[in-house]
Amino acid sequence: MQECKFLIVGAGIIGLTVARELLLRGHSDLLIIEKEDAPGRHASGRNSGVLHAGIYYSSDSLKARFCIEGNQMMKEYCRTKGLLLVESGKVIVAPLKEQQEGLHELKRRSDRNGAVVRLINKTELTELEKHAFTFEDALYSPNTAVIDPLQILDAMQQEILDSGKAKILFNTSLIERKGDHEVQTSQGLMRYETLINAAGAYADQIAHKFDLAHDYKIQPFKGTYRLLKRTDLVKGNIYSVPDLKNPFLGIHFCKNAQGQITLGPTAIPALSRENYGVFDHLEQETVSILYRDAILLVTNPAFRNAASVQIRKYSKRVVFREAKTMVPELTLDDLQPSAKVGIRAQLVHWPSRQLFMDFLIQKNAESLHVLNAVSPAFTSAMAFAKHVVDQL
Repeated sequence: MQECKFLIVGAGIIGLTVARELLLRGHSDLLIIEKEDAPGRHASGRNSGVLHAGIYYSSDSLKARFCIEGNQMMKEYCRTKGLLLVESGKVIVAPLKEQQEGLHELKRRSDRNGAVVRLINKTELTELEKHAFTFEDALYSPNTAVIDPLQILDAMQQEILDSGKAKILFNTSLIERKGDHEVQTSQGLMRYETLINAAGAYADQIAHKFDLAHDYKIQPFKGTYRLLKRTDLVKGNIYSVPDLKNPFLGIHFCKNAQGQITLGPTAIPALSRENYGVFDHLEQETVSILYRDAILLVTNPAFRNAASVQIRKYSKRVVFREAKTMVPELTLDDLQPSAKVGIRAQLVHWPSRQLFMDFLIQKNAESLHVLNAVSPAFTSAMAFAKHVVDQL
């Protein structure tokens, strides 16, 4: 049996930043367990690499509270560690006339959240992004930046291990709760004073083992990408106004830290929590996921609309038509295949059949559970970790 003061489940960005924050506050005897062979094999290492600037989120949300501070902290971490940081900014365009109101709502949200965002006209847009198009106004976010997620995860892992006060066990899964302050893992029994659940796509299942969050279930969505052959079409990041009734930002152009331009992600209902291919990783839970999708299609009009639009984005031509509204010079041949794909572990409040829009923390006397750690979780992580440790 292994014993520790803090047992952290998951070595993604939330698990690592919480561990780092505990160490910064003088704690020791930390043990992180991770079911994969390295950090960030799932959402943390598969995202766009964009550091968001606090534009999209309701002002009373945890996302709004921690995104701007997290953006600044992550940038400073990259500078201190000498990691890739491209402060390229972002434009948000409204190619259709009916998107203008949504654009101005984003400006109002930005102002309430304290985000640095300004309205620009078509001439100013062309100066920033020569090939981008908007119907009338656009938004410019100078604080949006791009990083390499895997670089940051590796640096944090090394920092945690170098402290001498924490260990990371890879290839180690939590199987069940055995009793108070004790769990069975694939590497044997473990005892702890406090367990912190940062298990990402599996966070709801672990919370249920502690008799918490039974009203919530994770519904996975698949994010696929395309690569652009022409790297001169995009200077930084070009987004379109999203549907604010859903938590997905829609496909966008991003010049990543290596200079490649990606187009994505989609938000296609996935068949499992690790369904990165078309039919891979089908599991016993796939039937339950499909059943929940069917219920949401019937009961949630916003989900029904999003799902009907997104499922068509398996088609290159459908993605192309949407992308071309933002960058009219784009051609179908500019879109190249990409192996990049991620899963968004979207939390659903099942009694109301509503997609949950914010981060969520639930806890009891011996454990704390981070649920719905989806975008902008990577951006917010260092600031959010301070909040998590405060809760302990």
